[in-house]
Amino acid sequence: MPKTYLDDDFLLLSETARNLYHGTAAHQWIIDYHTHLPPEEVANDHRWENITDLWLGHDHYKWRAMRANGIPESHITGAAPAREKFQAYAETIPNTLRNPIYDWTHLELRRCFGIETLLSPDTADEIWERCNERLEEADFSSRGLLRKFNVDAVGTTDDPTDDLIHHDVTNNSDCSTKVYPTFRPDKAFFVDRPELLNAWLDKLNPDIKSSADLLSALKSRHDYFHAKGCRLTDHGMRYALANPCPEGDADRILSAAREGIAASPEDTDAFGAMIMYYVGQWNAEADWTMQLHLGPRRNPNTRLFNQLGPDSGFDTIGDWPQGEPVLSFLDSLSELNKLPKTILYNLNPRDNAVLACACGSFQESPHRGKVQFGSGWWYNDTLQGMEDQINTLSSIGLLAHFVGMLTDSRSFLSFPRHEYFRRLLCNIIGQDVEDGKLPNDEKLLSDMVGNICYHNAKSYFGLPHHKENLLA
Repeated sequence: MPKTYLDDDFLLLSETARNLYHGTAAHQWIIDYHTHLPPEEVANDHRWENITDLWLGHDHYKWRAMRANGIPESHITGAAPAREKFQAYAETIPNTLRNPIYDWTHLELRRCFGIETLLSPDTADEIWERCNERLEEADFSSRGLLRKFNVDAVGTTDDPTDDLIHHDVTNNSDCSTKVYPTFRPDKAFFVDRPELLNAWLDKLNPDIKSSADLLSALKSRHDYFHAKGCRLTDHGMRYALANPCPEGDADRILSAAREGIAASPEDTDAFGAMIMYYVGQWNAEADWTMQLHLGPRRNPNTRLFNQLGPDSGFDTIGDWPQGEPVLSFLDSLSELNKLPKTILYNLNPRDNAVLACACGSFQESPHRGKVQFGSGWWYNDTLQGMEDQINTLSSIGLLAHFVGMLTDSRSFLSFPRHEYFRRLLCNIIGQDVEDGKLPNDEKLLSDMVGNICYHNAKSYFGLPHHKENLLA
C-alpha cells in the first residue's frame, strides 16, 4: 500500500528512524546560523499583507521554477497583482514533483498554516483565502514564526557598513530569538567594479586612499560587529583566494579603482586574497567562525541581469577547480597559527569529497570539527544533495561533530527545512541500524542526532547568549 504523503512518518522508513526523529530530533531547538532574513523585519515584528508578499517576495528558488514553467516575468518579479502571482505559483507547483520546492511548499502550508490541501490551480482560491485569514492572526508575524518553530538564534548576513541597529532593537526586547549579525565584506573585493566599490568605500570611510586605510576601516567594523554579538563571517566567491598581493601592489590596485580604473581579473583575485588573509586572522583572534561559500557562477544571463539585477534567480553552479585554492588558503593561515574555525560549502557537488577531505587536513584541538564540511548548499539543498553531503562526511570525517542544517533563506516560512533535514538524517542512520551497519544503541544514536540538530552548533559557535546563560 502506498504511504501517505507528508504523514507523521514522512521520510522515516524504519522503526529506528521513527524513534530517532519523534524521540529526539523533532524536539530540538533551531540555531539557523546562516540566513538572509531581513533584520529590520524581526525588529519591527513584521506582518505581511498577503501570502504572495510573504511567500514569493524574495524567493529565487520559486522564481526559477515559475520561469521553467513558462510563467511571464510580470507574474514573477513584475507588477502583476498579488492574487495573479499566487495563481501563477499554484499553476507551477504540480509540475515541481520530485523538486524540493514541492515538499517545501506543502511542509510550509502544513506547519505554518495548518493546511493539508495540495496546492494546485483548482485549490488556489481556497488556499489563498485560508492563508490570508491566518496572516491576520495576532501571532502570525516575524517573531511569532520564530517562536512557533523554537528558533533559538538566527544569523543574518550583513555588510560591514551596516549600523546593526535592528539587531540591537531585537536583542534588547522580549523577542524569544536572538538575532546576530554576520560580517560579509565581499564588496571590498570589487576593484574590478570601481563604481560599486567607490560608492561602498564612501559609506565605509570616505578617507580611504590606501590598502592600509581599507584594512584599518574593516578591522574597526569587525570589532564593532563583535561588540554587537557577531561571531561569524561569510564570504561568497568562485574559489578560495589564496595568493595575496603585497602592500605596494594592493595600493596600486586600490588607487586605480578609486580613479575609476577597473582591475584585471588577476589583480582582483590578488587584492581579494590580501583582504581574506587579514580577515581570516582577525577571525581567529576573535574566536569567530569563517564561512566560505565556494563555486557560484553569478549572473550568466546578461540580458535578464541588466533587466532585473542580481540575486533574481539566474546564478548557477560554477565549474572552477576548488581543491588547491582552498588548501593553499587554509594553509596560509595555519602557518601563522591563525586559522579560525571554518565551514566550507561547495556549490558543485563533484567537490564533495575534495572539500570534506580538505577539512580533515586542518583539524586540531581544542575544537571538535574545527574545519567543517558544510551542509548541502543552494542547489545541493535537496534530499539527494543532503544525503550525499551526510554520506561523504561520514566516510571521510566525523558526522558526530557536524554543526548541522541552515536555511540560507530570505523567508520566515523556511524553518520547516530543518525538519526536512532532520527526517532525512534520522532515516539514514535508522536504515544503517536496520541493515546492521550501526549498533542498535539508543543512547549512542540519540545523542548523535541531538548533537547534529542543535548541541554541536551551540557549542561550536559560542554565541553570546549561550556563553552568558549556559542554556541547555
